[in-house]
Amino acid sequence: MNRINTLALFSIAALTVTAQETDSIAVYDLGEVIVQAPKVIHKADMDVYHPSASAVENARNGVQLLSNLMIPSISVSDALGTITSAGQAVQVRINGREASVDQVKNLLPSTIKRVEWIENPGLRYNGATTVLNFIVTNPTVGGAVMLNATQAFNTAWGQYYPSVKFNFGRSQIEAGGGYKLTQNLKTYRDYRETFTFPDGRQLTRDEKSLGGDVDNSIGNVWATYNYIKPDTTVIVIDARSFIKPVNRTSYYGLMSSSANAGDLLLTEMSGDKGARPTLSAYWEQHFPHKQMLVVDFKAQYYTGRTFSDYIEQRPDTYEYLTDIHTDIRDRNQLYAIEADYIKNWSMSRLTAGASYTANRNKSIYENLGGEVFHQRQDRVYFFAEYFRRVSRFTFTAGLGAQYTDLLFRETGQGSHSWNVRPQAAITYALNQKHQFRLNFDSWQSAPTLAETNPTPVQIDNIQWRIGNPDIKTSNSYMITLRYSFQIPRVYGQFGIRAYTSPNAITPLLEWQGDRLVTTYENSRGLSNISLFLAPQIEIIPDWLTLSGYVQWRAERMKGTGYNLTNNAWSGSGSLQVRHWGFILSAQYIRAQRDLWGEKISWGEDINMIDLTYNWKHWAFSIGCILPFGHYDQGSVSLSKWNSNERHMRTDFRLPYIGINYNLQWGHQKRKANKRINVSGDTEQSTAGGR
Repeated sequence: MNRINTLALFSIAALTVTAQETDSIAVYDLGEVIVQAPKVIHKADMDVYHPSASAVENARNGVQLLSNLMIPSISVSDALGTITSAGQAVQVRINGREASVDQVKNLLPSTIKRVEWIENPGLRYNGATTVLNFIVTNPTVGGAVMLNATQAFNTAWGQYYPSVKFNFGRSQIEAGGGYKLTQNLKTYRDYRETFTFPDGRQLTRDEKSLGGDVDNSIGNVWATYNYIKPDTTVIVIDARSFIKPVNRTSYYGLMSSSANAGDLLLTEMSGDKGARPTLSAYWEQHFPHKQMLVVDFKAQYYTGRTFSDYIEQRPDTYEYLTDIHTDIRDRNQLYAIEADYIKNWSMSRLTAGASYTANRNKSIYENLGGEVFHQRQDRVYFFAEYFRRVSRFTFTAGLGAQYTDLLFRETGQGSHSWNVRPQAAITYALNQKHQFRLNFDSWQSAPTLAETNPTPVQIDNIQWRIGNPDIKTSNSYMITLRYSFQIPRVYGQFGIRAYTSPNAITPLLEWQGDRLVTTYENSRGLSNISLFLAPQIEIIPDWLTLSGYVQWRAERMKGTGYNLTNNAWSGSGSLQVRHWGFILSAQYIRAQRDLWGEKISWGEDINMIDLTYNWKHWAFSIGCILPFGHYDQGSVSLSKWNSNERHMRTDFRLPYIGINYNLQWGHQKRKANKRINVSGDTEQSTAGGR
């Protein structure tokens, strides 16, 4: 199951997207049973939100508009530049085209016709957990300039997004960029661990924090050319580059050990830096009888380095007792192509397609004298999916198959496997205000470069990490029952979800001599069951709205030598007051506590307040991240060989100011709508770090 465990305050998520019907869906409307409502229409395979005039008027970019919609199961932060659902990253689309949160920020709210929220994507989405698609109509302008900037008052943290768009004939050119600044952000860590050796001996290490800092400045630039001949041909050529000039986390502390008489000075540092230029090309051709062929190609190159340092010193003499450096340079390539055939009838739809993804990875271990390792990974995917409406019922059924081949050139080690991906859904509309939806989903997760590379990486004077090139692609299965309801001033959904991954790829700790090695295995499986409730309440229509998402989950993880359970609740809540051009919003997020392997980990528990005023082409914001409580992100290891508890904390409050500006002019042609996006990204090595 896809998971995120990142610092939203310090990092950016590049949210890629795959296939999606676009604004021309209206031309091929399948006539699904829908539930009419002022704000949301429940279709057989998605929920559709039409922005109200008030929501559009009180927004200056796409993220602000999404926040104003207050979709119950989505957490949106314009200040942080994040869109998540139940702790998971959301795949973002704009008219089906590959997009990121940065590009959503550059959308003009007046051009957003509707927002499609797809919680159980079909096979054509190739394993996406959730999909959020912004349908953008043709504005009456020939160009636009948008600027968005957020800057903290008390530290070097901020976000900046410019973009420009021009139209001529059947063509459109767009260009833009983004930069997220995080420099010398102060943090500290609580860390305690106990090693148990095979003979029963134990070693305990406890840290007293002396501080730490995070540098994580990330940028991106992009340019897109669109050509569209309505209902005939669409061509999209896109070039972009994701740039990470520095990403470094450092901790300093005094470490006491049951094996030493005195404390030791500890320095631990890890990070990476690099660039990912990408070129993609898309072609869509319409044929008679509501048929079309769509093809998408993507090429990406990653060049960068991953590094880590672990140093133990005597505090009086600064003598080095342990000095471990890991430095890996990657030169990795990805090539991917997908082709889909789509046929529509009045009450049904058939989609069939195939894709091929090739990763070519080259890792140079500078700390091992420049030793070079090459990895090849190939994936082929076929699928077919059929949708049909029968009275109040709608049915979707499909079958996919994926072949994965993995090989390390230097050792000849590798694996290959075939995996089948069935999927089905049935929807029943009891009446216009109540709907039931039952989905069965399956997907595969191929092992990563870090999980398969057999090159030993030293973490500290006891621990090592070694990949396992023999692990297989894992399978995941999920069944979800949702009940959507609408009553006066309240709408939402209640549901139950069961998930299992019988051969999940997870870390495995084992002693090899005097080294505790973290490797990877196809475990005996993860299973969980969740209950969730996601309501939106209009306390005062168009003035005061409350929305939220609450989930309780029970899970069991089984692997070599362990059988663990975990119960936890998570959720989010948003309150928004909107009037006279002002928007006052407050948000709280409690991250999910996830069991994976022998570790329970959690992301950030965030609270925020924000006041925005909209005036003509401008929007001015002032707010604070973490006005209450303390930041805490961490994990607990339950391994019998290494039990530990780690907390990353900050003591700051992050007050900020934001400015948005958009200017439009002239006459704009129709925007190109991309129906599919080939998936995949270049891989990256992992250095040390506890």
